[in-house]
Amino acid sequence: MTVKDTKAHQEAAILAGALPYMRRHKGATFVVKLGGSAMQEGEPLLTFAKDVSLLRQVGIHVDVVHGGGPQIGDMLKRLNVKTEFVDGLRVSDANTVSIVEMVLGSISKKIVTAIEEQGGMAVGLSGKDGGMVRARKIKHKDIGLVGEPSEINPDVLHLLKKADIIPVIAPIACDEQQQTHNINADVMAGAIASVCGASRLLLLTDVSGVLGEKGELMEQLTIREARALIKKGIIQGGMLPKVETCIKAIEEGVEAAVIVNGLMPHAILLETFTHHGAGTLIKP
Repeated sequence: MTVKDTKAHQEAAILAGALPYMRRHKGATFVVKLGGSAMQEGEPLLTFAKDVSLLRQVGIHVDVVHGGGPQIGDMLKRLNVKTEFVDGLRVSDANTVSIVEMVLGSISKKIVTAIEEQGGMAVGLSGKDGGMVRARKIKHKDIGLVGEPSEINPDVLHLLKKADIIPVIAPIACDEQQQTHNINADVMAGAIASVCGASRLLLLTDVSGVLGEKGELMEQLTIREARALIKKGIIQGGMLPKVETCIKAIEEGVEAAVIVNGLMPHAILLETFTHHGAGTLIKP
């Protein structure tokens, strides 16, 4: 048997091994949040687009929500606009929000283009489009025009699903006075996953997942176990709001949530179509 034949058999075995998972998830909805730190142009974005397009081809409906923190920070620096953070959230006045919206719109177009180059169909949206998301100002922090979803109308997403079009959603939305607010992308993704009855919420970031006391990757956690790690202070910093978003989504009906390193090649496929997965799976 030649090396070429061996490789072909390995590829066939991989496809055969993925078949039970394809059957299990066919017809399901996945909400995938692509963090700005995990979205690098070139091969990482190309791989992400391939993975998302493949999910759609095997019958999984995908809604993409993206961030853009590093890219927004770079643009604000280039424009000499000072920025600061409170508890991980960017303080945003009207000028900052307009820049955020511009940068996120550009990122949406890049993701849409990458997906379409891989054979998928996609369209860029924000929470403003079709009245999809209504925002309200975060009350417990005085950080300007930073909001959270108060209401989500999934009609636009349902129409796109019927048309086999992948929505690529920027976390921007208006309040009842039509004032634009910047929304944390994790929070936006979790809220959309809850309303759409998603079976999976995947948060793609730049770390492997939730780490335990000794720095080991926690491959699976129940909500109770995750809360215990939060109480002990093991889950903290930037990981804390991600885990809290996962817990909230699961409590509101999402079957499971995953935190995974989006810079790992084919992280979505490894998590979806293999037994061991690729990050931290949080379950009820």
